Amino acid sequence: MSLTPCGFARTPEKGLARLLWRGGAWVVDGPEEPGEAELRALRGLEIVWPGQEAPLDGVMRLAAAGVPLTASQAPAWVPAELAALVTDRAWLAHEPDGTARCVADLRREEHSIRLRRLAAPRHPAAPLVSVVMATKRPEFVASALGRIARQRGVRAEVALGLHGVAFDRVREAVEDCQLPVSWVEVDAGVPFGEVLNRAAALAGGDHLTKWDDDDWYGPDHLADLLMAAAYSGADVVGVTGEFLYLEPLNLTIRRTTFASGAAYVSEVFADHVAGGTIMLSRDRFQEIGGFPVLSEAVDREFLKAAAEAGARVYRTHGLGYVLRRGLSEQHTWRLPLAHFVKVAANQWHGFRPSLLMEAA
Repeated sequence: MSLTPCGFARTPEKGLARLLWRGGAWVVDGPEEPGEAELRALRGLEIVWPGQEAPLDGVMRLAAAGVPLTASQAPAWVPAELAALVTDRAWLAHEPDGTARCVADLRREEHSIRLRRLAAPRHPAAPLVSVVMATKRPEFVASALGRIARQRGVRAEVALGLHGVAFDRVREAVEDCQLPVSWVEVDAGVPFGEVLNRAAALAGGDHLTKWDDDDWYGPDHLADLLMAAAYSGADVVGVTGEFLYLEPLNLTIRRTTFASGAAYVSEVFADHVAGGTIMLSRDRFQEIGGFPVLSEAVDREFLKAAAEAGARVYRTHGLGYVLRRGLSEQHTWRLPLAHFVKVAANQWHGFRPSLLMEAA
């Protein structure tokens, strides 16, 4: 059975099962080998190590598919990184209760993502990702460039569109950045979508990705998007806008449903991803025709145009991303803070992202 993280179940229906080395293969303990649906329904697999060294290919395939794996200990022949991950049982400290508010499911998904990263195929030369960012807020540029420079497992460059901002106001931040940064000044009256297009015209990477200047991105954000593109085969990938920091309230929320009540799930093909995380190949971007020349709803209309051009859009996990929300008039996506509080599955005082953000 070929298994990928596609279809990962956020809330499992069953507990742990055992993974055994039997008959020269790794098998799930039971009368029959489980199919994908049965594996996804499990909280995870408890590894029972054999008395002597065994090949780990089967274990790594399950890890690459995001199946949560655990063990109370690991023999000396298990590679140190894998041993450390599977014996870290902190994610099991919370008991699931079957609700969207359950922190146990969040900890389980974080563990799953760490396993995927460990087991993902390694490429000798990482692709070059062009990070396209338009800004009219020079005070955010230094922190945004710092988050891009923090990215692991990829080569990155920045294509910066200065929207009514003179370069001298961000010169120090650009010159201090460890990455190549190209930039273009665009008049304040030019629509936001056109600013993005002029920035994208400077890009030389294999992939383009959109980056919002005021949001937070974990250090594996770009690598996770590339990984999702590889295992899904999608043309466009992005993440769930699951975590939001409501700045005026000093409140972090996590949403797992849309306002309609429909589940807001990840690891699925969908028509919606967080706009500040859109990634696709540069060739596909050009085929779609770039960003729509609009001042608002640029992300939504771009995704609509991508679908009309036959592109498949995939939504991966959102645990390495946090949207910042101020008052509604500060955003092109104009919704009041009360809307986000209403759809929150979890609320925490202060800045409380997923552990995968590795935030101080």
